[in-house]
Amino acid sequence: MRVAAVRTVLPEHRYEQREITAAVAARTDADPRLLARFHTNTQVSGRNLALPIEEYDRIADFTAANDAYIDRALDLAERAARAALDAARLDPSDIDHLLFCSSTGLATPSLDASLAQRTGLREDVVRVPVFGLGCAAGASGLARVNDHLRGRPEGAALLVCVELCSLTVQRSDVTAPNLVGSGLFGDGAAAAVALGDDRAGGRPADGAAGPWVVASRSRLYPDTGRLMGWEVGAHGFRIVLAADLVDLVEKELAGDVDAFLRDHGLSRAAVPSWVCHPGGPKVIEKIGEVLGLDDGELDLTWASLRHAGNLSSVSVLNVLERTIAERRPAAGVPGVLMALGPGFSAELVLLRW
Repeated sequence: MRVAAVRTVLPEHRYEQREITAAVAARTDADPRLLARFHTNTQVSGRNLALPIEEYDRIADFTAANDAYIDRALDLAERAARAALDAARLDPSDIDHLLFCSSTGLATPSLDASLAQRTGLREDVVRVPVFGLGCAAGASGLARVNDHLRGRPEGAALLVCVELCSLTVQRSDVTAPNLVGSGLFGDGAAAAVALGDDRAGGRPADGAAGPWVVASRSRLYPDTGRLMGWEVGAHGFRIVLAADLVDLVEKELAGDVDAFLRDHGLSRAAVPSWVCHPGGPKVIEKIGEVLGLDDGELDLTWASLRHAGNLSSVSVLNVLERTIAERRPAAGVPGVLMALGPGFSAELVLLRW
């Protein structure tokens, strides 16, 4: 399949990191100096939040947080979907398949049902809602859309990811994972339009076509569920984020990437384009170290992190959008898109520009 267009939409409420740090300090019992250190170490300069910062005081429980999620997530998802469709010069009625990813709120019917109707997708659109893949879902979503379109090469698909991480922060939790999360994760939505190999049209309005998806690979690491995820309860979603997550990246990632590339007749040296999810400074640094990416290959990953924070499933699509717009490789050049997420898992996607 070919990625025809990618668009990211961030909420209108933007704050500098120092403003968010001050707000979290005023609303929790966290040590202000420790909190400031954690927030500074994320290297995030500012973030866009789902709500005005003063409205978070009104969220007293999980019900209120989830209600806010449903309202704001649907709005952002619709805006991202419409932007991507407009960029690809397609009508909503052209879409055959909708894959919707989110891990920061719950709804039944799933939000893709409302999204399809608000956006004007056909009544026979094939919907697949995905929950729980977290940061890996953007990469996994592209891979699963490719799987679908391989069987329906005349089709067109829409991938939508939306995450409102700010609504999951626990005000009574002063553990390191929650304090790090309150400084690292941001809110936003992204959508990608994809076309099967035999589908005509979808020429981007700006003339900058996205890459072809050639292949994908998933890796689920045994006995690593404790590294990342949610602890779900009456409090809502409490973050699980282990400090030794980076150790697993160091141990496993290079071998997995090399094996994936080798199966397609490639080596790391032959791949100049890397679209990597910005998991956080330590994760990005470790990815660069183990894969030998020391010549600016991760510049756009760093730029996404610093501008918007880690947007979970949305981030890797944001980096892909930036790559298409700012650093699109020459035609025929191979690339790798990848993200890590709960499980613990890795999602690898081979691109051809």
